[in-house]
Amino acid sequence: MMYEMKPEYYTGIQEIDQEHKRLFELAQETYDLLNNDLLQDKSEQLIHLVSELIDYTKTHFSHEEAYLESIQYAGLDTHSAQHRKFEDSLMEFDLDSAEGDFVSQNKIAKDLLEFLVGWLVTHILKVDMLYVK
Repeated sequence: MMYEMKPEYYTGIQEIDQEHKRLFELAQETYDLLNNDLLQDKSEQLIHLVSELIDYTKTHFSHEEAYLESIQYAGLDTHSAQHRKFEDSLMEFDLDSAEGDFVSQNKIAKDLLEFLVGWLVTHILKVDMLYVK
């Protein structure tokens, strides 16, 4: 599995594209860690990567919303509401609750990764592209 910025994900807005690219890189790092069979206890690294993913997503959303405000984008409220809803969903993935249980931690991290990347791709293609046109 490769998580990467594909040509169709580019909005042409440099800052936003760079941040989307970084989100895919973090997703790939998380995926690689999950699939590293030599490492049994991944909990510390997983928790670190997952928090970085969540923090970076929030940072990106605030930059994107500031950009949308600057161009007086009509769909800003709806767009921001989607971001908030997504952030709430991210918070439901609780890695700490599985402390010491590597199988559960891996499962939570895998679910989070699939959810995040699935959402990101759909959001970029269906929602972000609306402000580019």
